[in-house]
Amino acid sequence: MNMNIDATIRVGKNGLTEGVIEEIRAQLKNRKIVKIKFLKNSEREDMKALAERIAGEVGGTVVDVRGFTITIEKKR
Repeated sequence: MNMNIDATIRVGKNGLTEGVIEEIRAQLKNRKIVKIKFLKNSEREDMKALAERIAGEVGGTVVDVRGFTITIEKKR
């Protein structure tokens, strides 16, 4: 399902800021699923733990983590 959609949010060198979190929340209100790509110049950490943290902050559920791309959907 999530393989066919492009990343709608890209995280760069400023990292995961409050503005990025707010944008994820806003997109989840209008979409069922959001794909977040962490670019090479971003600070990267354990992506699965990061995905769970983001999902918790925005009220979503982690669908997939592949490399440096996270997919989150609205909680049902």
